[in-house]
Amino acid sequence: MTALEISGNIAVLGYGLAAIGPGVGVGLIFAAVINGTARQPEAQSKLQSIAWIGFGVTEVLAIIGIALAFVFRSGA
Repeated sequence: MTALEISGNIAVLGYGLAAIGPGVGVGLIFAAVINGTARQPEAQSKLQSIAWIGFGVTEVLAIIGIALAFVFRSGA
């Protein structure tokens, strides 16, 4: 086993850990939308549009994480 193989495995493990944050974030975003809609049903459309924007921003973190995993995996 070479050092490159070890660092590649660590990069993949790092991405797995980095995916926890966006996963929790998406759960919190939509939990807040469900709570807000239950409390104030007339605000559903406004809450839902804000939630989709938040979802997109949160998922960008996961995409950056997987891109960095590939960068560090193929790097020295």
